[in-house]
Amino acid sequence: MPRKILLGVKSAIAVPLFILYTILISGVFIIVMALRLRRTGEFVIQLWSRAFLLVPPMSYDVSGVGNVAPDTQYFFLANHLSNFDVPLLFRAIPTPIRYLAKKELYKIPVFAQALHVAGIIKIDRGAGVKSYAAINEGVAKAKENGYSLIVFAEGTRSRDGDLHPFKKGAFRMAISTGLPVVPVTVNGTWDVWPPGSKLFYRGHASVVIHEPIETADLNTDDINMLRKRVYEVIASDFQRHQS
Repeated sequence: MPRKILLGVKSAIAVPLFILYTILISGVFIIVMALRLRRTGEFVIQLWSRAFLLVPPMSYDVSGVGNVAPDTQYFFLANHLSNFDVPLLFRAIPTPIRYLAKKELYKIPVFAQALHVAGIIKIDRGAGVKSYAAINEGVAKAKENGYSLIVFAEGTRSRDGDLHPFKKGAFRMAISTGLPVVPVTVNGTWDVWPPGSKLFYRGHASVVIHEPIETADLNTDDINMLRKRVYEVIASDFQRHQS
């Protein structure tokens, strides 16, 4: 019980401070991008991500960095365990990435504008067909601007810490871009901040960046094949860390 109380106090203090930091650094990011200082903008994203990981705090290790080239665009597909996955992957992946963000994040003042300026792709699951069109447009724009993309293949965070089936939509999207697909295995973040928990815990996470899979010659008939292959790659490292 004392530990829970201490964690509760820590969360009550750290979360508001981090939200304030996020708003302030978002303002800096907007100004930097308005000046077209793109490289500096990526540096600001790294600062924000590093601060996010210091909240619990959470240490991490990364393997497989040599499987990707910093100056090449990829379509990264990862499993999803926690809200810490996004800042962790910003830190771990050695090329500028953009991701799909749920619409709730756009309720945070200034941060919402920063997300838009950064080219983060907004997801509104209640918008139906319009949402798919907006996502496709966002993905195409991110690719045009030279960014790699990362999509969480399960569609949402794991509620129990296990690996769940991958959604077809992520692979349809990946094939449509023609970019090499890079499976990414994330471990450890669920223990730091499980979905639904009001507390976060000190912990350690790991990221494994696997070898790219070419998609240039694939079409929609290959979705299930690609989905199975990526799942097997991610699962192999996920299961190894769980054992």
